[in-house]
Amino acid sequence: MKELVVLRHAKSSWQQAVEDRHRPLTPKGIERIKAVSEISKTIFLSAERIYSSPAIRALHTTVTLMDTLEIPLDKLTVIEDLYTFDSMDFIAFVRSLNDTENKVLLVGHNPAITETVNSLGDQFCDNLPTAAWSSLRFTQNQWATVNKGVTTFGFPKQLMNNE
Repeated sequence: MKELVVLRHAKSSWQQAVEDRHRPLTPKGIERIKAVSEISKTIFLSAERIYSSPAIRALHTTVTLMDTLEIPLDKLTVIEDLYTFDSMDFIAFVRSLNDTENKVLLVGHNPAITETVNSLGDQFCDNLPTAAWSSLRFTQNQWATVNKGVTTFGFPKQLMNNE
């Protein structure tokens, strides 16, 4: 059985005139990912490996989560292919994962995250909010064949306020 947890990066800022991949998190985004990390710690702590997009907002989200929960940095791998907005790229990465890993956490961007959840899960999500997560539990034992996993959403209502 495989489990994929996807986490959309926390709220980022459009205030600075920087390239998309260099946009930082907002202070509200930083506080939210810290809170989401604490509320959802059991889901994150059990991940065997964490993969993140190299975009500053995704990487800052990932490192903040790991720091909050004291997860060792050697569990983190930064993957250029996760800096994508295309779910087909995201799904291709998932299906290429090493079968020795049973539970992984991927941190990335919309619409790729939401579309991946909708393609590989058994429930529809209109839009996974920033700093929200979804878990997909699959009956398959090989990443290359995962499909229609049981979907769980992590939308901490007390933290979500229209993004």
